[in-house]
Amino acid sequence: MDTKRTILLMVFAFSAIMLWEGWQREHAPVVVASTTTASNAATNLATNAAVPAATPTTAAAAVPSDVAAPVAAPNVTITTDVVKATISAQGGDVIGLELLQHKSAEDTNKNFVLFDNGQQHLYVAQSGLLGAGLPNHKTIYALVSGSTELAAGQDKLEVRLQAPTVDGVTVTKVLVFKRGQYVVESHFEINNTSDKPVVGEAYFQLTRDGKPLTTDSMMLGTFTGPAIYTDAGKYQKISFEDIDKNKAKLPAGSTDGWVGMVQHYFFSAWLPKADAKRHFYAEKVDANVYRAGVKVPFANVAPASTGTVGMDLYAGPQEQNKLETMAPGLDRVVDYGWLTVIASPIFWALQWIHKVVGNWGWAIIILTVLLKLAFFPLSAASYKSMAKMRVLTPRLMRIKEQYANDRMKLNQEMMELYRKEKINPLGGCLPILIQIPVFIALYWVLLGSVEIRHAPWLGWIQDLSAMDPYYVLPLLMGVTMFIQTKLNPAPPDPIQAKVMLMMPIVFTGMFLFFPAGLVLYWTVNNLLSIAQQWQINRMIEANPAKA
Repeated sequence: MDTKRTILLMVFAFSAIMLWEGWQREHAPVVVASTTTASNAATNLATNAAVPAATPTTAAAAVPSDVAAPVAAPNVTITTDVVKATISAQGGDVIGLELLQHKSAEDTNKNFVLFDNGQQHLYVAQSGLLGAGLPNHKTIYALVSGSTELAAGQDKLEVRLQAPTVDGVTVTKVLVFKRGQYVVESHFEINNTSDKPVVGEAYFQLTRDGKPLTTDSMMLGTFTGPAIYTDAGKYQKISFEDIDKNKAKLPAGSTDGWVGMVQHYFFSAWLPKADAKRHFYAEKVDANVYRAGVKVPFANVAPASTGTVGMDLYAGPQEQNKLETMAPGLDRVVDYGWLTVIASPIFWALQWIHKVVGNWGWAIIILTVLLKLAFFPLSAASYKSMAKMRVLTPRLMRIKEQYANDRMKLNQEMMELYRKEKINPLGGCLPILIQIPVFIALYWVLLGSVEIRHAPWLGWIQDLSAMDPYYVLPLLMGVTMFIQTKLNPAPPDPIQAKVMLMMPIVFTGMFLFFPAGLVLYWTVNNLLSIAQQWQINRMIEANPAKA
């Protein structure tokens, strides 16, 4: 019995330590190289940033000194049914992006902002060409007149920006926004009217500060930073800290894969065309400002001809059912860590149930019932073991009193009693240990799935991914846990008995800050366990000999 309680305490302690470490990771101060603000960083980036060199064997080179960065450049705002994008004439960069179907965590009356040019933080999508006289992300483009809002019945909206003609070469940057999509088609049209071929590379990069966003949940430790995927190297996360220390491991060269910038719930990624040579890079460009990108060569553009080079930009939510169809490995940005093998099926089941019932809260409840049924044989064995221990508690107490001064004899008598009554004192531990990974996996599903972000259940629960604003569910969970404790056999040791009575209070305090969806799962699971345990206790206590 002592061993069983010790194992349970170790499991609870492990859970508490894991959650505490997650809280520390989320709320740790960000170390920056200087006190440069986001807006200053944006200015410094425009004037001092380097871009990858045109030569494939060179990782980076300084921006040509004859390309001056302006103090300010005009912008144009593009609105579709799902995004509101701000495009700068400097480089044709996407410097602002509001997601019209997702609300801000801080103010649900405002749209969530993904790209930001320094208002709250720095996060922009940039691209350019590398080669003599070709425009880069510091070049000032002229906006070709056209519509800025997707009209009813219109499927796509094209934005054209034209760079100054240099030595007979005119480059037009084209951005195509489509209805209902977070993918922006981006390409350069190179019109060569000179007598020499145009040779070079195109680069596409995401530039972001190292500051994590304010998240929806307190107990969280999600990843923020660049990520690269290739068939050979698979999904690789690159921390800002590794970039600072020049420890970032990048693919040496590839003909497949993509580069992205990941944060909680949302991300952006450049998606090169299949079977095209590419060179990935990630580096620091200013105090607490980083970029990750990819270079691709383009075919030589002969005199009196036109060539194109480009790739798609995805910037939006981490919707799992859509990402896996867009590019290999893109669904890996929804990172459940080492419990992915458990979390992915849980999310699939939860999503399937949601399609039937239309509410994520009820989907969680139904999933809880299904998981309880799946674990029913194990939990029944556990509760039978505990019920038998309740029946034996008076005899165990007498043995303990009789052999209080002989520890060896006490253990022998207790083991003999267990043998005669065919009771395994550790029989209740295995089901609990098996269910702990399921609980942790569901924790990450609720925190990492944008589909559940701001999803209401009923009444006061308007966001299952955030904590209960009135603490009703955590308190109810604490009550159910206390009832469960009372249904369990009382530990012979008074100190252990007090510790076990404290567990509902400790867990209630922890669950105050958990996502409401997770507390809902735990509360429903407790209610089902109470019903099952009460029935088993009643049967065994009514007829212990038969049991």
